[in-house]
Amino acid sequence: MKLFLTDPNSGGHLYLFNQEQHFDRHFYSKDQNNKYFTIVWNRGDEQTVTIDGEEVNFPSQRILPLMFNQSFIFERSSDLVAWQFNREFYCIIDHDSEVSCVGFLFGIGHNLFINLTEASQQKLSLLLHMFISEMNTADHVQNDMLVMLLKRLIITVTQLAKSEYIPDPKMQTDRFHLIRKFNLLVEGNFHNEHSVHFYARQLNKSPKTLSNLFALFQQKSPIQIIQERIIIEAKRLLYYTDKSAKEITYELGFEDPAYFCNFFKKHTSYSPIGFRNKDNNN
Repeated sequence: MKLFLTDPNSGGHLYLFNQEQHFDRHFYSKDQNNKYFTIVWNRGDEQTVTIDGEEVNFPSQRILPLMFNQSFIFERSSDLVAWQFNREFYCIIDHDSEVSCVGFLFGIGHNLFINLTEASQQKLSLLLHMFISEMNTADHVQNDMLVMLLKRLIITVTQLAKSEYIPDPKMQTDRFHLIRKFNLLVEGNFHNEHSVHFYARQLNKSPKTLSNLFALFQQKSPIQIIQERIIIEAKRLLYYTDKSAKEITYELGFEDPAYFCNFFKKHTSYSPIGFRNKDNNN
């Protein structure tokens, strides 16, 4: 089942996929113009999901949030429920005070697989039935109702993720929100800004303060997060496009192709061309 709602005034789109045989996303080709955030629920057995060319296990009864610029394909999409929406339908940045998910569920450089208890499965099942009902009810409040339901879905998933990944409520403070803001800044600026000093200035903090904060939350260091985000993008460009290593060098804010090649090899053990050839030969 595939249900779809569009708002002709805003250009907002909302999709609901339930047990669809063909559900995937290819950002660098057919889906490049459709910037949809995705929340996927695996209701079946454990399966494999390939995200940006890398295979990952997707356990049963887990939620997986995915960014609009990620490409993915599932082993058995018929076992899944998925919601997709664009910024025009509901902007998670403009409404961050409502949902508090930016830089945590979305935009942190790695994938969260969020465990669902039996109680949370029942809660999501109820939400799913409400989505189906509202998407099949065309009236003057349909859009408002679905925005409200989507907001509830995001809040629920965010709360579950916090309980699993940041279980101590004392840690879910302004310091945690600072980490989210850092992650969001990295997502928006990593093409051109590679130093911790830049992000620290944007947050009115010192680089040392940021490093200590990330250590407190047992997170990777700020420089690791910046560099890993660059590597993720470099891999995507090598895997999905035919851009040369020199073009990718400049697109990712490096001035010297040789320096970029050394940087990439340090983090992946491959040169950019070696990485591309490796995947082409698989």
